[in-house]
Amino acid sequence: MSHADIRSAARPAPDQPMVDIADYVIDTRIDSREAYDTARYMLLDSLACAMLAMKFPDCVKHLGPLVPGGEIAGGSRVPGTSFELDPAQAAFNIGTLVRWLDFNDTWLAAEWGHPSDNLGTILAVADWLARKEGREVSVRDVLGWAIKAHEIQGGYALQNSFNRVGLDHVILVRLASTAVATAMLGGGKDEVITAVSHSWIDNGVLRTYRHAPNAGPRKSWAAGDACRRAVIHAINAARKKVVGYPSALSAKTWGFYDIAFGGKAFEFERPFGSYVMENVLFKISYPAEFHAQTAVECAMRLHEQVKDRIAAIDRIVIETQEAGVRIIDKTGPLANYADRDHCIQYMVAVPLIFGRLTAADYNDEVAADPRIDALRERMEVRENPQFTQDYFDPDKRYIGNSVQVFFTDGSSSDKVSIDYPIGHRRRRDEGIPVLMAKVEAALRGHLPAAQVDRLLDLAASPEALDALPVADFLGLYRS
Repeated sequence: MSHADIRSAARPAPDQPMVDIADYVIDTRIDSREAYDTARYMLLDSLACAMLAMKFPDCVKHLGPLVPGGEIAGGSRVPGTSFELDPAQAAFNIGTLVRWLDFNDTWLAAEWGHPSDNLGTILAVADWLARKEGREVSVRDVLGWAIKAHEIQGGYALQNSFNRVGLDHVILVRLASTAVATAMLGGGKDEVITAVSHSWIDNGVLRTYRHAPNAGPRKSWAAGDACRRAVIHAINAARKKVVGYPSALSAKTWGFYDIAFGGKAFEFERPFGSYVMENVLFKISYPAEFHAQTAVECAMRLHEQVKDRIAAIDRIVIETQEAGVRIIDKTGPLANYADRDHCIQYMVAVPLIFGRLTAADYNDEVAADPRIDALRERMEVRENPQFTQDYFDPDKRYIGNSVQVFFTDGSSSDKVSIDYPIGHRRRRDEGIPVLMAKVEAALRGHLPAAQVDRLLDLAASPEALDALPVADFLGLYRS
């Protein structure tokens, strides 16, 4: 069948979820001040995570053009480097930097993920539009697109579990980034639907690299890969006007629902708005998988009680949510950094012993301390049904954990229980100063002092930051 025959053949109406995304991306105006205020911190925090990632050679080796000579003068820039690339490869670079340390923002529901991963696509496309095509793109524009990308990824995650069918959550990064990038590149509703249909036809990558015995560092560049693919779909739809596939989800036998989702259609808790950005979770204190954030806080509170009695510990009981049990309860040997930062036992043992948990604590040198595995062997991880209930409650979105230490002499520590971490919406006032301290430390560790001072001045002046051309903003992250 020729391309002309394909275009002229009778086609079904587009699947409603794809139409809803297109309507939202093209028509919806975001007026929430809270969403924009949160998005501003999200942007600063994400790029701080990127600067921290520059200290890790395993991350840096992924940066730059795909092949030597692939740089483009005046192309999309990669923060923390001098690279200028095509927007697809720049999206991979930025997405990888933001995600590498598992320290950027988080969303937890039936599916989990990191909505700021979408900045890989958004910043790469925005810089390309500004520098190569002469478009006026401000930081405010970037924030608006980020709010919509957060909403799409998080909205799908509320009631649709991709992990339960073996698919990784970066399928939603690709979906959200594809939709907003298509609109950024000038596409209308038809083009957004087309691009999104291609995203679904890609199906999804497997979670193999997140779980024993195959846990490995691909999880740290998987979101960057999704960002790169999203740019390709967006350019194909918005600029090359490729053919779309309107029943990519619902087609019998060959659609996503039948192939990958057990024949189930997607379910939605609420219409798209700005809910996700307003409620997003920041990783402020610890680079730890978010289901364990409050467990780490509990362990930090217990450190003073137990630090001098580590050898006398008989057992440690950790209560967590069902999702925490399912994805980060790991016994036995841990093969590498990626295995350790997704093990709740490891993330509790380190602060109990050392009174800290940093990115470097997942490295081989720290993991070699025999006390860590000795404590892991004495840990019992179990579900607390109340934590699970509060986790799914749309008015709470808690991520509760408790930790209690029992000693060989029959005594025990306090049972420390925390419902939600410092990065939760309910602790914003407490959390933002700590978040900004994280941002400043990360920036000063990698960028020239004058650039850092300028960025911090802008952070303290939201209107000035919003009005700044994105090309000027990204120029402040040049290394």
